[in-house]
Amino acid sequence: MSRKTAEARTDLLFYANPEQSADLLWLGKFAAPDPFLAVRIDGRKIAALSPLEFARGKRESAFDEVLALETLEAEALARFGSEGHPVARLVRLLAERHGAKSFAVSDDFPAGIAFDLVKHGVEILPGPATLVPERLIKTREEAERVREGNACSAAGLRAAERVLREADIGRGGVLRWNGRTLTSEVLRAEVNKACIDAGGTAVGTIVAGGDQGVDCHERGHGPLRADEFIIVDVFPRINATGYHGDMTRTFLKGKATPAQRRQYAAVREAQKLAIEAVRDGVHGTEVHAVPAGYFKSLGYETGRDAKGYFGFYHGTGHGLGLEIHEPLRMRAANAHAIRAGMVVTVEPGLYYPGQGGVRIEDVVWVTKDGCEMLSKFHYKWEIA
Repeated sequence: MSRKTAEARTDLLFYANPEQSADLLWLGKFAAPDPFLAVRIDGRKIAALSPLEFARGKRESAFDEVLALETLEAEALARFGSEGHPVARLVRLLAERHGAKSFAVSDDFPAGIAFDLVKHGVEILPGPATLVPERLIKTREEAERVREGNACSAAGLRAAERVLREADIGRGGVLRWNGRTLTSEVLRAEVNKACIDAGGTAVGTIVAGGDQGVDCHERGHGPLRADEFIIVDVFPRINATGYHGDMTRTFLKGKATPAQRRQYAAVREAQKLAIEAVRDGVHGTEVHAVPAGYFKSLGYETGRDAKGYFGFYHGTGHGLGLEIHEPLRMRAANAHAIRAGMVVTVEPGLYYPGQGGVRIEDVVWVTKDGCEMLSKFHYKWEIA
Protein backbone atom coordinates (compact mmCIF):
# COMPACT_ATOMS: atom_id res chain seq x y z
CA MET A 1 0.00 0.00 0.00
CA SER A 2 1.42 3.38 -0.98
CA ARG A 3 2.60 5.75 1.72
CA LYS A 4 1.72 8.71 -0.46
CA THR A 5 -1.22 10.77 0.69
CA ALA A 6 -4.26 11.31 -1.50
CA GLU A 7 -5.06 14.92 -0.71
CA ALA A 8 -4.76 16.05 -4.36
CA ARG A 9 -6.73 13.18 -5.89
CA THR A 10 -10.37 13.07 -6.83
CA ASP A 11 -10.81 9.30 -7.15
CA LEU A 12 -12.38 8.00 -3.93
CA LEU A 13 -13.43 4.52 -2.85
CA PHE A 14 -15.94 3.63 -0.16
CA TYR A 15 -17.25 0.39 1.23
CA ALA A 16 -19.12 1.63 4.25
CA ASN A 17 -22.40 2.21 5.99
CA PRO A 18 -23.40 5.86 5.42
CA GLU A 19 -24.87 5.92 8.91
CA GLN A 20 -21.26 5.66 10.10
CA SER A 21 -19.37 7.32 7.23
CA ALA A 22 -20.09 11.04 7.14
CA ASP A 23 -18.11 11.39 3.89
CA LEU A 24 -20.26 8.81 2.11
CA LEU A 25 -23.49 10.24 3.52
CA TRP A 26 -22.51 13.74 2.40
CA LEU A 27 -21.54 12.59 -1.10
CA GLY A 28 -24.53 10.39 -1.79
CA LYS A 29 -27.17 12.10 0.36
CA PHE A 30 -28.41 8.56 0.94
CA ALA A 31 -28.86 6.67 4.21
CA ALA A 32 -28.80 2.87 4.33
CA PRO A 33 -28.39 0.40 7.18
CA ASP A 34 -25.72 -1.79 5.53
CA PRO A 35 -22.36 -1.12 3.87
CA PHE A 36 -22.33 -0.66 0.10
CA LEU A 37 -19.76 0.08 -2.58
CA ALA A 38 -19.41 3.61 -3.94
CA VAL A 39 -16.72 5.45 -5.90
CA ARG A 40 -16.06 8.96 -7.08
CA ILE A 41 -14.03 8.90 -10.30
CA ASP A 42 -13.21 12.18 -12.06
CA GLY A 43 -15.95 13.78 -10.02
CA ARG A 44 -18.62 11.24 -11.03
CA LYS A 45 -20.32 9.50 -8.10
CA ILE A 46 -21.30 5.86 -8.62
CA ALA A 47 -22.93 3.42 -6.18
CA ALA A 48 -23.68 -0.30 -6.42
CA LEU A 49 -26.84 -1.07 -4.47
CA SER A 50 -28.61 -4.29 -3.54
CA PRO A 51 -32.22 -4.97 -4.55
CA LEU A 52 -33.24 -3.72 -1.09
CA GLU A 53 -31.86 -0.25 -1.80
CA PHE A 54 -31.69 0.02 -5.61
CA ALA A 55 -35.01 1.70 -6.40
CA ARG A 56 -34.82 4.08 -3.47
CA GLY A 57 -31.22 4.93 -4.34
CA LYS A 58 -32.14 5.82 -7.92
CA ARG A 59 -35.07 7.87 -6.69
CA GLU A 60 -33.58 9.67 -3.68
CA SER A 61 -29.78 9.68 -3.77
CA ALA A 62 -27.36 12.23 -5.18
CA PHE A 63 -25.28 9.57 -6.98
CA ASP A 64 -24.77 10.24 -10.67
CA GLU A 65 -25.18 6.54 -11.41
CA VAL A 66 -26.77 3.75 -9.39
CA LEU A 67 -25.82 0.24 -10.50
CA ALA A 68 -27.66 -2.97 -9.68
CA LEU A 69 -25.33 -4.93 -7.39
CA GLU A 70 -26.44 -8.33 -8.71
CA THR A 71 -25.69 -7.34 -12.31
CA LEU A 72 -22.29 -5.92 -11.39
CA GLU A 73 -21.41 -9.06 -9.42
CA ALA A 74 -22.26 -11.27 -12.37
CA GLU A 75 -20.15 -9.16 -14.72
CA ALA A 76 -17.18 -9.15 -12.31
CA LEU A 77 -17.41 -12.91 -11.89
CA ALA A 78 -17.39 -13.39 -15.65
CA ARG A 79 -14.44 -11.03 -16.05
CA PHE A 80 -12.21 -12.13 -13.16
CA GLY A 81 -13.51 -15.47 -11.95
CA SER A 82 -14.06 -16.30 -8.30
CA GLU A 83 -10.54 -15.56 -7.04
CA GLY A 84 -10.10 -12.87 -4.41
CA HIS A 85 -12.41 -10.70 -2.40
CA PRO A 86 -15.85 -10.33 -4.04
CA VAL A 87 -16.04 -6.58 -3.35
CA ALA A 88 -12.52 -6.07 -4.68
CA ARG A 89 -13.63 -7.70 -7.94
CA LEU A 90 -16.37 -5.08 -8.28
CA VAL A 91 -13.87 -2.27 -7.68
CA ARG A 92 -11.48 -3.71 -10.28
CA LEU A 93 -14.30 -3.84 -12.80
CA LEU A 94 -15.29 -0.21 -12.16
CA ALA A 95 -11.63 0.85 -12.29
CA GLU A 96 -11.24 -0.79 -15.72
CA ARG A 97 -14.41 0.80 -17.05
CA HIS A 98 -13.47 4.30 -15.97
CA GLY A 99 -9.69 4.24 -16.28
CA ALA A 100 -8.98 4.60 -12.57
CA LYS A 101 -5.55 3.45 -11.40
CA SER A 102 -5.74 4.34 -7.73
CA PHE A 103 -8.25 5.27 -5.04
CA ALA A 104 -8.09 7.24 -1.82
CA VAL A 105 -9.74 5.47 1.11
CA SER A 106 -10.58 6.34 4.69
CA ASP A 107 -8.44 5.03 7.54
CA ASP A 108 -11.17 2.54 8.48
CA PHE A 109 -11.52 1.05 5.00
CA PRO A 110 -11.69 -2.78 5.17
CA ALA A 111 -8.15 -4.16 5.03
CA GLY A 112 -9.13 -7.37 3.24
CA ILE A 113 -10.54 -5.44 0.28
CA ALA A 114 -7.58 -3.05 0.23
CA PHE A 115 -4.91 -5.77 0.18
CA ASP A 116 -6.72 -7.71 -2.52
CA LEU A 117 -6.90 -4.60 -4.71
CA VAL A 118 -3.18 -3.91 -4.23
CA LYS A 119 -2.45 -7.51 -5.14
CA HIS A 120 -4.26 -6.98 -8.42
CA GLY A 121 -2.60 -3.70 -9.31
CA VAL A 122 -5.00 -1.11 -7.96
CA GLU A 123 -3.15 1.42 -5.84
CA ILE A 124 -4.76 2.28 -2.50
CA LEU A 125 -3.84 5.65 -1.04
CA PRO A 126 -4.46 6.47 2.63
CA GLY A 127 -6.56 9.58 2.54
CA PRO A 128 -6.70 12.55 4.89
CA ALA A 129 -8.92 12.52 7.97
CA THR A 130 -11.80 13.74 5.82
CA LEU A 131 -11.88 12.42 2.26
CA VAL A 132 -14.24 15.18 1.17
CA PRO A 133 -13.00 18.22 3.12
CA GLU A 134 -15.47 20.44 1.28
CA ARG A 135 -18.19 19.09 3.56
CA LEU A 136 -16.57 20.91 6.49
CA ILE A 137 -17.68 24.21 4.95
CA LYS A 138 -21.40 24.34 5.60
CA THR A 139 -23.97 26.00 3.37
CA ARG A 140 -26.79 27.97 4.95
CA GLU A 141 -29.02 24.92 4.50
CA GLU A 142 -26.53 22.71 6.33
CA ALA A 143 -26.13 25.27 9.10
CA GLU A 144 -29.90 25.24 9.55
CA ARG A 145 -29.80 21.47 9.86
CA VAL A 146 -27.27 21.82 12.67
CA ARG A 147 -29.59 24.41 14.21
CA GLU A 148 -32.33 21.74 14.15
CA GLY A 149 -29.94 19.40 15.93
CA ASN A 150 -29.36 21.98 18.61
CA ALA A 151 -33.10 22.57 18.99
CA CYS A 152 -33.26 18.85 19.76
CA SER A 153 -30.44 19.26 22.29
CA ALA A 154 -32.34 22.14 23.86
CA ALA A 155 -35.43 19.93 24.19
CA GLY A 156 -33.31 17.51 26.19
CA LEU A 157 -31.96 20.30 28.38
CA ARG A 158 -35.48 21.58 29.04
CA ALA A 159 -36.48 18.10 30.17
CA ALA A 160 -33.51 17.95 32.55
CA GLU A 161 -34.32 21.37 33.97
CA ARG A 162 -38.00 20.44 34.43
CA VAL A 163 -37.19 17.25 36.32
CA LEU A 164 -34.69 19.04 38.56
CA ARG A 165 -37.24 21.76 39.28
CA GLU A 166 -39.85 19.14 40.19
CA ALA A 167 -37.43 17.14 42.34
CA ASP A 168 -37.36 17.30 46.12
CA ILE A 169 -34.32 17.22 48.37
CA GLY A 170 -34.42 14.10 50.49
CA ARG A 171 -32.38 12.69 53.33
CA GLY A 172 -28.67 13.29 53.02
CA GLY A 173 -29.27 15.73 50.18
CA VAL A 174 -30.24 12.99 47.74
CA LEU A 175 -32.70 14.22 45.11
CA ARG A 176 -36.06 12.49 44.76
CA TRP A 177 -38.48 12.69 41.85
CA ASN A 178 -41.87 11.03 41.41
CA GLY A 179 -41.41 9.16 44.66
CA ARG A 180 -38.03 7.63 43.87
CA THR A 181 -34.37 8.53 44.00
CA LEU A 182 -33.34 10.72 41.09
CA THR A 183 -30.28 9.14 39.52
CA SER A 184 -28.16 10.08 36.53
CA GLU A 185 -29.75 7.15 34.73
CA VAL A 186 -33.30 8.36 35.39
CA LEU A 187 -32.55 11.94 34.36
CA ARG A 188 -30.67 10.76 31.26
CA ALA A 189 -33.69 8.70 30.20
CA GLU A 190 -35.92 11.77 30.45
CA VAL A 191 -33.44 13.79 28.37
CA ASN A 192 -33.22 11.09 25.72
CA LYS A 193 -37.01 10.71 25.52
CA ALA A 194 -37.34 14.43 24.93
CA CYS A 195 -34.84 14.17 22.09
CA ILE A 196 -36.83 11.34 20.52
CA ASP A 197 -39.96 13.48 20.67
CA ALA A 198 -38.00 16.27 18.96
CA GLY A 199 -37.01 14.02 16.05
CA GLY A 200 -33.54 12.93 17.12
CA THR A 201 -31.65 10.09 18.72
CA ALA A 202 -29.38 10.86 21.66
CA VAL A 203 -26.65 8.33 22.42
CA GLY A 204 -24.08 8.80 25.16
CA THR A 205 -25.85 11.69 26.90
CA ILE A 206 -23.87 12.91 29.89
CA VAL A 207 -25.62 13.53 33.22
CA ALA A 208 -22.79 13.75 35.73
CA GLY A 209 -23.17 15.19 39.22
CA GLY A 210 -20.59 16.24 41.78
CA ASP A 211 -17.10 14.84 41.31
CA GLN A 212 -18.28 12.62 38.48
CA GLY A 213 -18.47 15.80 36.43
CA VAL A 214 -14.74 16.41 36.92
CA ASP A 215 -14.10 13.60 34.42
CA CYS A 216 -15.62 15.38 31.43
CA HIS A 217 -16.57 12.23 29.48
CA GLU A 218 -18.01 10.38 32.49
CA ARG A 219 -21.64 9.67 31.53
CA GLY A 220 -22.77 9.73 35.17
CA HIS A 221 -24.29 7.09 37.38
CA GLY A 222 -26.10 6.76 40.69
CA PRO A 223 -27.99 9.26 42.85
CA LEU A 224 -27.86 12.99 42.15
CA ARG A 225 -27.48 15.32 45.12
CA ALA A 226 -28.48 18.81 46.08
CA ASP A 227 -25.99 21.68 46.14
CA GLU A 228 -23.71 19.97 43.59
CA PHE A 229 -23.02 20.84 39.97
CA ILE A 230 -24.78 18.56 37.47
CA ILE A 231 -23.34 18.63 33.95
CA VAL A 232 -25.87 17.75 31.22
CA ASP A 233 -24.29 17.31 27.77
CA VAL A 234 -26.75 16.41 24.98
CA PHE A 235 -25.55 15.61 21.44
CA PRO A 236 -28.39 14.00 19.44
CA ARG A 237 -28.49 13.16 15.76
CA ILE A 238 -31.53 14.27 13.77
CA ASN A 239 -33.07 11.16 12.26
CA ALA A 240 -34.22 12.81 9.02
CA THR A 241 -30.93 14.49 8.08
CA GLY A 242 -28.08 12.87 10.03
CA TYR A 243 -26.86 16.23 11.38
CA HIS A 244 -26.01 16.60 15.06
CA GLY A 245 -26.66 19.06 17.80
CA ASP A 246 -24.29 19.45 20.75
CA MET A 247 -25.09 21.57 23.80
CA THR A 248 -24.09 21.47 27.45
CA ARG A 249 -25.47 23.22 30.47
CA THR A 250 -24.54 22.87 34.11
CA PHE A 251 -27.30 22.92 36.73
CA LEU A 252 -27.40 22.93 40.51
CA LYS A 253 -30.45 21.96 42.54
CA GLY A 254 -30.42 23.76 45.89
CA LYS A 255 -28.16 26.63 46.85
CA ALA A 256 -24.71 27.29 45.43
CA THR A 257 -21.73 28.38 47.50
CA PRO A 258 -19.82 31.58 46.67
CA ALA A 259 -17.01 29.42 45.24
CA GLN A 260 -19.43 27.58 42.98
CA ARG A 261 -20.91 30.87 41.78
CA ARG A 262 -17.44 32.19 40.96
CA GLN A 263 -16.60 29.00 39.09
CA TYR A 264 -19.77 29.13 37.01
CA ALA A 265 -19.39 32.86 36.30
CA ALA A 266 -15.80 32.28 35.17
CA VAL A 267 -16.84 29.60 32.69
CA ARG A 268 -19.71 31.68 31.32
CA GLU A 269 -17.48 34.72 30.79
CA ALA A 270 -14.76 32.56 29.23
CA GLN A 271 -17.32 31.17 26.77
CA LYS A 272 -18.45 34.67 25.80
CA LEU A 273 -14.84 35.70 25.16
CA ALA A 274 -14.16 32.57 23.12
CA ILE A 275 -17.25 33.10 20.96
CA GLU A 276 -16.11 36.66 20.29
CA ALA A 277 -12.74 35.29 19.15
CA VAL A 278 -14.19 32.89 16.56
CA ARG A 279 -13.99 34.26 13.01
CA ASP A 280 -12.74 33.42 9.54
CA GLY A 281 -8.95 33.06 9.37
CA VAL A 282 -8.22 32.68 13.07
CA HIS A 283 -6.36 29.57 14.21
CA GLY A 284 -7.83 27.19 16.75
CA THR A 285 -4.89 27.70 19.09
CA GLU A 286 -5.62 31.43 19.15
CA VAL A 287 -9.24 30.85 20.12
CA HIS A 288 -8.25 28.33 22.79
CA ALA A 289 -5.75 30.75 24.30
CA VAL A 290 -8.56 33.21 25.08
CA PRO A 291 -10.49 31.16 27.70
CA ALA A 292 -7.30 29.48 28.90
CA GLY A 293 -5.70 32.86 29.53
CA TYR A 294 -8.83 34.21 31.19
CA PHE A 295 -8.99 31.29 33.63
CA LYS A 296 -5.32 31.72 34.45
CA SER A 297 -5.85 35.43 35.12
CA LEU A 298 -8.48 34.52 37.72
CA GLY A 299 -6.17 32.08 39.45
CA TYR A 300 -7.78 28.87 38.20
CA GLU A 301 -4.98 26.37 37.76
CA THR A 302 -4.83 23.52 35.28
CA GLY A 303 -2.75 20.41 35.83
CA ARG A 304 -2.61 16.76 36.75
CA ASP A 305 -2.16 14.94 40.01
CA ALA A 306 -2.47 11.35 41.21
CA LYS A 307 -6.25 11.48 40.75
CA GLY A 308 -6.18 12.85 37.21
CA TYR A 309 -6.53 16.17 35.42
CA PHE A 310 -8.09 19.31 36.86
CA GLY A 311 -8.83 22.86 35.71
CA PHE A 312 -9.38 23.56 32.00
CA TYR A 313 -7.78 20.47 30.53
CA HIS A 314 -9.68 19.96 27.26
CA GLY A 315 -10.01 21.93 24.05
CA THR A 316 -12.30 24.90 23.56
CA GLY A 317 -14.30 23.26 20.77
CA HIS A 318 -14.55 21.03 17.72
CA GLY A 319 -16.25 20.83 14.36
CA LEU A 320 -19.86 19.64 14.21
CA GLY A 321 -22.09 18.39 11.43
CA LEU A 322 -22.69 14.89 10.13
CA GLU A 323 -20.13 13.82 12.73
CA ILE A 324 -20.32 14.74 16.38
CA HIS A 325 -16.56 15.42 16.29
CA GLU A 326 -15.49 16.69 12.89
CA PRO A 327 -11.73 17.11 12.32
CA LEU A 328 -11.60 20.82 13.21
CA ARG A 329 -10.17 21.35 16.70
CA MET A 330 -9.66 24.43 18.86
CA ARG A 331 -7.07 23.47 21.46
CA ALA A 332 -3.53 24.16 22.64
CA ALA A 333 -1.84 21.75 20.21
CA ASN A 334 -2.72 20.11 16.88
CA ALA A 335 -5.45 22.67 16.25
CA HIS A 336 -6.70 23.83 12.85
CA ALA A 337 -7.32 27.03 10.96
CA ILE A 338 -10.93 28.18 11.05
CA ARG A 339 -12.72 29.13 7.83
CA ALA A 340 -15.99 30.85 7.11
CA GLY A 341 -18.77 28.27 6.79
CA MET A 342 -17.37 25.90 9.40
CA VAL A 343 -19.59 24.96 12.34
CA VAL A 344 -17.86 24.68 15.70
CA THR A 345 -18.75 24.12 19.33
CA VAL A 346 -17.52 26.53 21.99
CA GLU A 347 -17.32 24.74 25.33
CA PRO A 348 -14.83 25.87 27.97
CA GLY A 349 -15.01 24.25 31.39
CA LEU A 350 -13.46 24.14 34.84
CA TYR A 351 -13.21 20.92 36.85
CA TYR A 352 -11.98 20.46 40.43
CA PRO A 353 -12.36 17.45 42.73
CA GLY A 354 -14.40 18.37 45.77
CA GLN A 355 -16.11 21.20 43.94
CA GLY A 356 -17.26 19.49 40.74
CA GLY A 357 -17.24 20.51 37.11
CA VAL A 358 -18.82 23.30 35.08
CA ARG A 359 -19.09 23.21 31.29
CA ILE A 360 -21.18 25.43 29.03
CA GLU A 361 -21.41 24.55 25.35
CA ASP A 362 -23.01 26.26 22.38
CA VAL A 363 -22.59 25.98 18.62
CA VAL A 364 -21.70 28.70 16.10
CA TRP A 365 -21.49 29.03 12.31
CA VAL A 366 -18.32 30.88 11.32
CA THR A 367 -18.72 33.98 9.15
CA LYS A 368 -16.25 36.42 7.59
CA ASP A 369 -16.68 38.87 10.44
CA GLY A 370 -17.37 36.57 13.38
CA CYS A 371 -19.92 33.86 13.94
CA GLU A 372 -23.64 33.19 14.16
CA MET A 373 -25.23 31.26 17.03
CA LEU A 374 -26.84 27.96 16.04
CA SER A 375 -27.93 27.01 19.56
CA LYS A 376 -30.31 28.64 21.98
CA PHE A 377 -30.95 27.88 25.63
CA HIS A 378 -30.79 30.08 28.69
CA TYR A 379 -27.98 30.11 31.24
CA LYS A 380 -30.05 30.05 34.44
CA TRP A 381 -28.41 27.30 36.42
CA GLU A 382 -29.43 27.49 40.09
CA ILE A 383 -32.73 25.69 40.70
CA ALA A 384 -34.36 26.23 44.08
